[in-house]
Amino acid sequence: MTGTLNKAVRMVAILNLAYFGIEFAVAVWIGSVSLFADSIDFLEDASVNLLIMVALGWTVRNRARLGMALAGILLIPALATLWTAWEKFNIPIPPAPVPLTLTAAGAILVNLSCALMLARYRDHSGSLTRAAFLSARNDVLANVAIIAAGLVTAFVWNSAWPDIVIGLAIAVMNADAAREVFTAARREFAEGQISN
Repeated sequence: MTGTLNKAVRMVAILNLAYFGIEFAVAVWIGSVSLFADSIDFLEDASVNLLIMVALGWTVRNRARLGMALAGILLIPALATLWTAWEKFNIPIPPAPVPLTLTAAGAILVNLSCALMLARYRDHSGSLTRAAFLSARNDVLANVAIIAAGLVTAFVWNSAWPDIVIGLAIAVMNADAAREVFTAARREFAEGQISN
């Protein structure tokens, strides 16, 4: 199973890194908090999956240590989003809704593919693959919310607020995923100490 997991996390890392570039460029172009948050999350997902590839052969305790570190990495997009949202509060210009919605739709395809590739491995190698799966799953939900923000901005309320609110919600979701991964990694570490 480790060989197929290795191929899956490699493909997930490549897809995430490629879409990071696309989404980050669009986020900067249209000034979107939610796309910025999600693009940073793509970069974080690529990093997490590359770390998983490296750590697959490690002991349970060492994987648990890395899992605790990954929990910290999952917080990075949340902090970056808070900073971007703060800047947007000062200049509340709404992002262009069409590129916002189309970019989020493309992100859904990438994230759904990644979540499906990782779903069968989410309990393999403990907190590491759980981190990758939770991240991909959360990203699909975030992308649906970004599409909703684009539609609200286009047809209901031409304001920066839908984008800001969704960006902040993505930050909260990332923080919760970090908590779940840290809890799983701490449990693994304790189990690894008992077995030694």
